[in-house]
Order: sequence, then C-alpha cells, then structure tokens
Amino acid sequence: MTRIPSFWMRGPAVALTFVARPVRGRFTSNRGPNGRAWALQLWAKKRHHTRQESNPPAPGNYGSLRMGVWAFASQAGGDLLMMRRREFVAMLGGAAASPAIWPPVARAQQPAMPVIGYFDWFAPRPNAGPAAAFRQGLADAGYVDGQNVTIEYRWAEGRYDRLPELAADLVRRQVAVIVATGALPTALAAKAATATIPIVVAAGGDPVKRGLAASLNRPGGNVTGMTWIGTELVGKRLDLLHKMVPQATTFAYLSGGPRNAFEEEESNTVAEARALGLQLIVVEARSEQDIEPAFATLVQRETGALIVGVVAHFTYNSNRIVALAARHKIPAMYPFPIYAFRGGLMSYGADAVSPLRQIGFEYVGPILKGANPADLPIQRPTKFELIINQKTAKMLGLEIPRLLLALTDKVID
Repeated sequence: MTRIPSFWMRGPAVALTFVARPVRGRFTSNRGPNGRAWALQLWAKKRHHTRQESNPPAPGNYGSLRMGVWAFASQAGGDLLMMRRREFVAMLGGAAASPAIWPPVARAQQPAMPVIGYFDWFAPRPNAGPAAAFRQGLADAGYVDGQNVTIEYRWAEGRYDRLPELAADLVRRQVAVIVATGALPTALAAKAATATIPIVVAAGGDPVKRGLAASLNRPGGNVTGMTWIGTELVGKRLDLLHKMVPQATTFAYLSGGPRNAFEEEESNTVAEARALGLQLIVVEARSEQDIEPAFATLVQRETGALIVGVVAHFTYNSNRIVALAARHKIPAMYPFPIYAFRGGLMSYGADAVSPLRQIGFEYVGPILKGANPADLPIQRPTKFELIINQKTAKMLGLEIPRLLLALTDKVID
C-alpha cells in the first residue's frame, strides 16, 4: 500500500508552504535562488528514495507534483534560478489545484448520499403516477434522485410471500427511510423488519389498530405518514351504489378474508345494508386464484350489485376484477379511482396518487433533515371523490340518475 506523507494530506496550502518556503538548517548558507533550486532538488530526491521508487510516479499519483518539481529543477536549471519565488509559488499552486494531482483517497472525502427505500405493493412502475408524484414532492423538499439522494425501488408484484424478504433487503441496505406504499401489508412487513429505520406509510388501514402507531397525533415509534382508514366510507359507498341501481334487491360484498386490512369493513357493510333494508351476501376471495370462483358464486346467487372491499390483492388485480364484473354484467362500486379509470362502473374514495407527493414533501424530506417520525402526526385525506364511468353505465344498460350525477366529481366518457 502506498504511504501518503502526513503533510500532503493536510491540503494544498500546507504542501505549498512546505515546498516553497526558504530551506533552513543545512541550506542556510545558500539562501539565494541557486540554494532554493538545489534545496528543491534534494528535497524531492530524498522523498523519492524514501519511498524506494526507481521511476517517477505515474500521472494521478500524489508524487507526480513532487517529481515534477525535481524534473523541472534539473532540466530548466538556469530558468528556475532566474525565476522569482512568488512566480514559482503561483505556478505550483495552479498545479496543486488540479484534481488529477491529488490522491484518490483525498478526492473521495465526500459524504455519501442518503438512500430512500421505496417499497411498493405493485409491479415495477418507477415512472407511473405514485412514484412520480413522490419524486416531485421530494424535489419540492430539496432532494433530487441521483443528485443529493438515491432511491432504491422494491416491488412486491402483488405477492404477500415476497414482502418479508424485500423489507429485510432494504434494512440490510441500511436505507435512511422506507416509504411503504400501495397497500397496508407493505407497511406491516417493513415494521416487522425494523424498529429503528423511519417508515413513512402511504396506504389504507388503521395504523393504530394494526399496531403501527400509538396514536394518529403522536405515533410514538418509527412509523408515520398518511392513511385512508376507509371503514367509515362503507355506508356512503353502499348508499351511492343503491342510488345507481335502485331496482337491485340482492347486494354482495367481495371480501379478502382474514388477510383483509380492514377487519371492521365487512361487519360495517353488513350493518349498513341492514339499515337500508337491503339483503347482503358476503363472498370471500382470499387470493387472486379465488377471484374467478368468487364471481361464479356471485352469478349463482343472482347478485344485483357488488361492493368490492379494500384488499391488497384486489387492487393489484383491478383489471381482472373490472373485466369479470363487465362480463357478468354486475354493477359494482369500487374503493379507489383506479378501478373506474380501468372500466369499473363507479368508485368512491381518496385519490391514491396525490398523497405520495405530500409524503415526499411533508414527511421524507423533513426526516432526511433530522425530524423524528414519532413526532410527525399521521394524516388522513380530507377529500373523497365520486367517479362514474359513463361508458360502462351505458354498457350495463344503466341511466345515471340526475341526483347522483350532481354529486359526481368526475365523469369518464
């Protein structure tokens, strides 16, 4: 390993002072220009032999400046003797400022960029709405991916079994903060993997009841962010669907079974249906393999309208569910706008994209600057949108009531 002189690592100013100052001691009898040139030659030669080098260092080696002085002093002899000390120091300073002269170790003394772990339930989509919105919010907070921060993406691709390993991988990567989005199971997996790395959630579910935080106002641990709890929206969704299909007598609720992030949603739906005088059946689809059999059951039970629950593998398979509802001509209400934009009849809930920008600006940015996630309140959306797909309504032979149309925030033609 090459040894670097301690004075050299102290910076250009110290090195220049060492080289350019009048040489004392054994050279005091030759203080003129000749003495200084001779001193420079002997100084370089002494350092050269100390390192036991037989050839001048290659460019980029810390010794190139010193050997350059030696060669210059030997070759230019008379010119150097006529050069004034101030001119020589100026020349030497310009050379020392070049990054090629300094040793790689010195050039590498820069703090590493913080790393953010972006942990998403869905398939890889780094340029899609949620990820792009998150990067925009992060930029608003002063952090740009690739410039002063690095984002590491991990995609679960709708598989529960991948969550623990992906979360553990981010912990091994020693990221500065984990953004768990797409579905509540990502947040639960991240929390199970670490109790110290800050976790910012952007998903549905009640973080208090799921053990992620002590309270919404004072999370008290390493988890904070935004959540749309959703159980209180069940009655509203059922009422809006009833207004769309008032002739329906049998309603169904598509549940995700025990993996459902909203244990209370199913019971709340049953209670709301009873209050409205509607008959409600519950059909479970515990995995994506159960989705088609569940629709077969809905058809067999002559379901007149369907409410799709807030379930992670339902959202991941939204295209499939929308297509099955259309094939069997079942009017359905969905929890997120993505369903309506993909052809579902109607949706009522919070936008799942806009909160990601807020996550980047109000949570991840401050945490990178030193904020404690335990002190950042968990927020809930305040705006919910009713979206109706008019094209799907016509396909199902439904006419949108004027009263319902007046309540609609967006109509998809």
